[in-house]
Amino acid sequence: MNIHCTLTVDLAERSYPIVIGRGLLGGGYDLAPHLAGKDCLIVTNETVGPLYLERLVGCLGNAAHRTVVLPDGEAHKGLDSVVRVIDGLVEAGANRDTTVIALGGGVVGDIAGFAAASYMRGVSFIQVPTTLLAQVDSSVGGKTGVNHPGGKNLIGAFHQPQLVLVDTDTLNTLDDRQLSAGMAEVIKHGAIADLDYFEWLEENVAALMQRDPEALADAVARSCEIKAEVVAEDEREQGRRAILNFGHTFGHAIENTAGYGEWLHGEAVGAGMIMAADLSGLPQEEQDRLRRLVEAVNLPTSATSISAEALRSAMQLDKKVLGKRLRFILLETLGRAFVTSNYDEQRLDEVLAARGASSG
Repeated sequence: MNIHCTLTVDLAERSYPIVIGRGLLGGGYDLAPHLAGKDCLIVTNETVGPLYLERLVGCLGNAAHRTVVLPDGEAHKGLDSVVRVIDGLVEAGANRDTTVIALGGGVVGDIAGFAAASYMRGVSFIQVPTTLLAQVDSSVGGKTGVNHPGGKNLIGAFHQPQLVLVDTDTLNTLDDRQLSAGMAEVIKHGAIADLDYFEWLEENVAALMQRDPEALADAVARSCEIKAEVVAEDEREQGRRAILNFGHTFGHAIENTAGYGEWLHGEAVGAGMIMAADLSGLPQEEQDRLRRLVEAVNLPTSATSISAEALRSAMQLDKKVLGKRLRFILLETLGRAFVTSNYDEQRLDEVLAARGASSG
């Protein structure tokens, strides 16, 4: 076992550690002290389960466990999957001292977390993320939920985990497309909060894409550190936490319009960040730096297969809409973001027309 670092999400009595390292699964890390009682329900999917379920069980000591295996993919991130998890809890006779453990990517984590938040009005929950995107973003911060045909993540709850256990060795089995998708959230953290980190990513992007273990561990750690700081300041997204949604207003609209699962979340965020930078009015040099980095991790920079009209319509159901007016996360400069409803409607139409298809 090699623990790279341990971070803390500081939320007073709801604080919890993020443990990052290699070889943590397979008995390398003892999960038993983090369980609320003596039994747990593991939620995984048909792709991750065969790879890592046995290794996770090796971390549970003498705790009893049952498993719910979900189908893989964003297309299955709906209430039906939540019901499957709750059915598993009921069948296991789970009480309030049962712990739900999410083993998988962001979809598994969101489903398992929402089920944990809902069952008996809330049971304990542990995140064991196995994709880069989940490790650097969705496993941290307590956002749980599922999609509705009308919009991304419209049904959900805030429910903080007891622990986030990040074994970066799981990235060795991640396919190239999923690795690129995770890099969208890595880039996002540098773009919104840390110019030095953004520059480090520019310098180390080749090593990251070649899965250099130390580079990946450093990127996971810094991204988690940035997210933990923002979440500690604004747990329920009443203010600054919204900056973590840079690129997501456009990105969620792309996912919804194309059909969930057609675009990976990170792919849509990649294109969304370019659109948000354009709407920000950044100097062209800074826009080009962001675009080059997004391209370097093999992510799309536009959504030309989707009409501007369809994107605009989908954006109206974004969770950040207040008083029927969209709120955007824009950049003052690379490394510094802000939230605003003060944008030029004509300029937004121009951005959508430039980056999306011109007509339906």
